[in-house]
Formats: sequence, C-alpha cells, structure tokens
Amino acid sequence: MTATDAPRRGIPMGSIDEDNIRALVHGFYGKVMADPDLAAIFGREIEKNQWPAHLEKMCAFWSSVLLRSGRYDGRPMRPHLMIPDIEDRHFQRWLTLFAETARRVFDERDANGVIATAERIGHNFRLARAQNRGLDSTGLEMIRAEPAGDMA
Repeated sequence: MTATDAPRRGIPMGSIDEDNIRALVHGFYGKVMADPDLAAIFGREIEKNQWPAHLEKMCAFWSSVLLRSGRYDGRPMRPHLMIPDIEDRHFQRWLTLFAETARRVFDERDANGVIATAERIGHNFRLARAQNRGLDSTGLEMIRAEPAGDMA
C-alpha cells in the first residue's frame, strides 16, 4: 500500500502528498519564526542547529497524520506539556498561521480538512495541558482557526 492509498478516516483529502506536506511544514514554521510571540517560544525551545531535524520530524508527523504513512515515531504531547508559558492566545496564533499556510498550499477542500485536523490536535494539547496542571478541562472549548476573510 502506498501513502496515497492509506485510509484517511473520512477526511476528504485528494491531492495531499509528501511534497505539499513539506511545503506546509516549512511555510508554516517560516511564519512561526517571523511571529514575535511564537518565535520567542519556539526559538527558546528549539536550538538553532536543531531546526533542520525538527522540520523533518514535523514533516514525518504530518505525513503520518494526513497520509497515515507511519513515518512519525514519537510522542508529541510531552514536549508541549513541559513548556510553562503557552497560553490560549499562542494556540490561536498557531492555528491562524497554520490555516494561512494550509490555504496557500492546498486546494480549498484539502485545506479545510487539514485545518480541522490541526484544530483537533491543538484542542487535545490544550486538554492535556489543563489536566496535567490539575485544572478543570470540562468547559474548555475548541479554538478554531480564523476564517480566511478575517485574518489580519
């Protein structure tokens, strides 16, 4: 079975391949490192010489998520739980930049599926962070990416 034959759990993504996943990851992290708030966190957590390896790891992660390729072998939650100063505004900005990039890389249908997946991943991270800190997560609402027309 090839990556493009892999089941996608009901998310209609017809034109996603390794090349546009790479464009998504590299384009997104370029925006992250140009964003003052996110660059401060990512720049502190990932040393400059570790960026190429981090980008490759993120390409493998998104390949595994979107294509079910199995290329990613890791546990992404733990590093995020260890960062003390991530707030909801960081997740909102992360999703906004991610959505901007997804809309540039993919056609509308695929971009919507990729963005919805990122929203669910972000929500799961926020739930885990709240639970890890002993907070009540029952009322935690999902943060959605800003619609294309509403982006600053």
